[in-house]
Amino acid sequence: MNKYKLLTPGPLTTTSSVKEEMLLDRCTWDDEYKSITQKIRSQLLALAGADAAQYTAVLMQGSGTFAVESVMTSTISKEDKVLIVTNGAYGERLVKMAEYIGLHYAEYKLNYNEQPSENELRSRLQKDLRITHIAMVHCETTTGILNPLEMVSRLSKEYGKTLIIDAMSSFGGMEIDVQGLGIDYLISSANKCIQGVPGFGFVIAKLEKLALCEGIARSLSLDLYDQWKGMDKDGKWRYTSPTHVVAAFSKALDELDAEGGVSARFRRYRNNNRLLREKLARIGIHAYITEDKQSPIITTFLFPGEGFSFGQFYAYIKERGYVIYPGKLTDVDTFRIGNIGEIYEQDIEELCRIIEEYRGVIAQ
Repeated sequence: MNKYKLLTPGPLTTTSSVKEEMLLDRCTWDDEYKSITQKIRSQLLALAGADAAQYTAVLMQGSGTFAVESVMTSTISKEDKVLIVTNGAYGERLVKMAEYIGLHYAEYKLNYNEQPSENELRSRLQKDLRITHIAMVHCETTTGILNPLEMVSRLSKEYGKTLIIDAMSSFGGMEIDVQGLGIDYLISSANKCIQGVPGFGFVIAKLEKLALCEGIARSLSLDLYDQWKGMDKDGKWRYTSPTHVVAAFSKALDELDAEGGVSARFRRYRNNNRLLREKLARIGIHAYITEDKQSPIITTFLFPGEGFSFGQFYAYIKERGYVIYPGKLTDVDTFRIGNIGEIYEQDIEELCRIIEEYRGVIAQ
């Protein structure tokens, strides 16, 4: 169907069978459609390793950012204070949300190629007793850096803080034991590693925490508590849901299971990423993030030398069947290549061949 494949962190290349689910029109009030919503919620909890007696899954219309903002505006009261860890544009977006909402917050800001330090995080929690919540992006899509989820989860437990994790680009592509780690709110989106299409996000929420959030929300449409209470009755969304997207996502979840679950998908993504980094390094295109901090989702690459034109590079690759991403850094010139979605080793091999060919053409 596509003229090209997306090597991006989402939207991404989906299967024909996921696309085909969107050819049917569905009614939001119909019991069959509402049962799809309930099926999705149950499957998401299973992926998170979360017991339905302790956790729930709430779906929220809009892009992943809508789901993140629903958590920020619905679970942090005006008396609370959130510590936001930032080492990329999406962590910084959390700060922007906090400012819009009017939250009390502190920012633990790092360079884009640095991970948070346990000692520094511990020091901040000890010094500022007003902090009640910690918010962090797990896989920072700005660079592909992977933040230390286990360490941050452990400290949040030790200091009794509510933990909010933006796992937009990692959930479904990497094993995350939400219940074992004690994450209170984990947020992701339909069009990432589960390989659906854009249209809604979702929150895996600890029931005992969410139950205390009635009346906190500063937004009607993004009220996570009300969305949960309504959805829990029979699977009905409060407002018009993206029916075609929901059906496609249900199919994508089934296909994830058929592939062998998260562990199998992680192996495919990791192999794609390893191959990409190794092959491009051989022709002088190097990653911005060191291998020990690199996620298997997306890689940021430095421009290969003076005079490099990303526009020409992008167009050359697209004409040959693949679409990549520009960089988001401000201090270094970069571009990004994702390897999630319906992308396999042969795609990475072909992409690298195209890039090597381009390097040869411009060198002439």
